[in-house]
Amino acid sequence: MTKISDPAPVRYITTAIPFVNAAPHLGFALEVIQADTLARFYRQRGDDVRFLAGTDENSIKNVRAAEAAGDCVADFVARNATRFQALPESLNLSYDDFIRTSVDPRHQPGVTKLWQTCCEQGDIYKRSYKGLYCVGCEQFYKPDELEGGRCPEHDAPLEEIEEENWFFRLSNYTGRLRDLYRQGKIRVVPHARQNEISALIERGLEDFSISRSAERAQGWGIPVPGDPGQVIYVWFDALANYITALGYGTDETLLSHYWAGTSARDHVIGKGITRFHAVYWPAILLSAGLPLPTRILVHGYLTTEGRKISKSLGNAIDPTAYAERFGADALRYFLLRHIRTTEDGDISLVRFEAAYKSELAGHLGNLVHRTLSMIERSCGSTLCEPSKGLTEHDTLIRQAIGLQEIVTAHLNAYAFDRALDAIWKLVAEANKYVADQQPWAHAKAVAAAQTADERQDSATRLNDSLYSVAWTLRIIATALTPFMPSVCAQLLQKLGLEEGDDGQRPGLAGATIAAGAPLFPTDPVDS
Repeated sequence: MTKISDPAPVRYITTAIPFVNAAPHLGFALEVIQADTLARFYRQRGDDVRFLAGTDENSIKNVRAAEAAGDCVADFVARNATRFQALPESLNLSYDDFIRTSVDPRHQPGVTKLWQTCCEQGDIYKRSYKGLYCVGCEQFYKPDELEGGRCPEHDAPLEEIEEENWFFRLSNYTGRLRDLYRQGKIRVVPHARQNEISALIERGLEDFSISRSAERAQGWGIPVPGDPGQVIYVWFDALANYITALGYGTDETLLSHYWAGTSARDHVIGKGITRFHAVYWPAILLSAGLPLPTRILVHGYLTTEGRKISKSLGNAIDPTAYAERFGADALRYFLLRHIRTTEDGDISLVRFEAAYKSELAGHLGNLVHRTLSMIERSCGSTLCEPSKGLTEHDTLIRQAIGLQEIVTAHLNAYAFDRALDAIWKLVAEANKYVADQQPWAHAKAVAAAQTADERQDSATRLNDSLYSVAWTLRIIATALTPFMPSVCAQLLQKLGLEEGDDGQRPGLAGATIAAGAPLFPTDPVDS
């Protein structure tokens, strides 16, 4: 009787959608690279994954930036959105979908439906409001949330705004949200961020404004249904992208599969927008009768010289410049290993160059090149079957066998840096193994052998030592693929293997192995 296998787990992974008031910066690159690594890892396991990114375009912040540039809003937004859409090529990303909120035909109908559904629940009402507003954050602040009267995110003065807006009854959902977090129905990672959210809920939630006057927005945005004098608040609009991109309000086939039909709805966001994703968004979904996100990964900020990298602060770093100089995979490696996933981390060209030369070119690149070069020179580019029992008893192979399980545990916990630490620990063990085994000495012994038995014995030692390292490189390539996909595809090709190989079967004997060019040029500037 044929056994029916279980269906593959379904996962939906999203990034926040950034404002397009300027070009992409390195801080956002960190986020999309983290999300892409997760998407690639789960696909590698055979999961059914959909990975979404996009751009947040219906904001007053974008209107102000277009004014400052002397450009019409639509052209300004489109030009910057194009630069975000180009990131998959420059950063080696694997989006399944990309949504632009000002022009995508799926978005406005979905946002309008979400508004109307919440309205039918009695959760939307209109009243006058006066408060301190940060255009950079696109949110109102209370005086006790400010630092010296300035925005804590942008270190800028706030505008005093008084107007009539539509409000969402967030206060209606205080108890339900408290219970959801207590029951673990939604998880915020790290736990410290979840504690912050729980504390916020415990203090009691206040209703929040979900529209802006069309006059202040200069007519840019999605009109409030039945009230053309108002446009829908950018955060209500932007958060909806996670479901409008799946056809909410249009064709809901994907929605039923990747939102309603999955138990893994993961958002990857920066710490400055945790409240919107962990409080406002679940409340809106509850009002609309839709499933909630399951996990929210909150990463820290990238800093340079101790200051947050930000378009608004004027110290943004173009990620494509780093990728063009060192390669996209080298940039991915640095951001994933040297920046702790949920903490702030400082980046500089000096640190980046040091990691490239020492860890990539020096540790991994040198191991690959000298091992494969020895196989070319001393084994005619082809390894033979190893001695019986080598793959079960060799000290290096035994260490390599457990690598994937360790990497999987760390990635399930979003610990990108620890997963890479484990991979580089094996790289170090492989380098030590080469130094201890000295395959070059075996090659010399083959050439100097006086008898056939001596020659065979030395040839076997040579083949086994190089086979062990090559087999370990295969394991490393498989575990490293979600982090550095292009480099690992090159490494598997050098080993004469196909991309996507599972890394567990020996299968190296008879493959044509070629060292070729180094994986990491020692002088990437001139490469």
